[in-house]
Amino acid sequence: MSRDVVRQLAHRRQLLTVGAAIAGLLPLSNSAFAAGRRSRFNKGKTRTDKTSETAATLRDLWIGHIFWVRAVSLATIEKQGTIAKTAERQAVANAQSLAAAIEPFYGAAAKDAFFKLLAGHYGAVKAYLTATVAGDATRQGAATQSLTSNAEQIANFLSKANPYLQKDAVNGLLQAHGSHHIQQIQQLTDHQYDAEAQTWEEMKTHIYQIAEATADALAKQFAEKFS
Repeated sequence: MSRDVVRQLAHRRQLLTVGAAIAGLLPLSNSAFAAGRRSRFNKGKTRTDKTSETAATLRDLWIGHIFWVRAVSLATIEKQGTIAKTAERQAVANAQSLAAAIEPFYGAAAKDAFFKLLAGHYGAVKAYLTATVAGDATRQGAATQSLTSNAEQIANFLSKANPYLQKDAVNGLLQAHGSHHIQQIQQLTDHQYDAEAQTWEEMKTHIYQIAEATADALAKQFAEKFS
């Protein structure tokens, strides 16, 4: 086995270990979402109908994000270029919708800034995907760093916009989200479909947490809109 292959395998194991560790910092069961109308950002307070509707809308948008990124990943790995291009258009459209969701609260300039950050997130995931398909551990490392830096930038942006979104907490959520993308790409590349199915469930549960935390913070900051 060549040194390059050994280094790539070691890098892959390291990423999966780190991803699992980060995800483990934020455990939350599916039953918590089925039952609850609470989040760590909304302790002890029942959500209004408007807050619940906002949370549901954000859940749908974030589910669209992980769905279309997975579609891009699978099509790219399987060398299905036409499918990959269609999925990527949908991923971009979904990012535009996510950014537009904050416009009623923070304005058009914030929407544009958020879209740029979401585009950076997708770009880092796509860079990791193409590096993985190429078997390039160096580019994988650079893409991982970009994904990590982008998560912190998004956390900084959201925490400045909303005092109820603490930067460290949001950054932790987003870092775990990035680790899920990495783990999923590795599993799809290795045809570990049963393991990837479990990762999908973890991604979905985790993305619900992000959506609900955002909805709760908006409800606190703009109480008049959610009463």
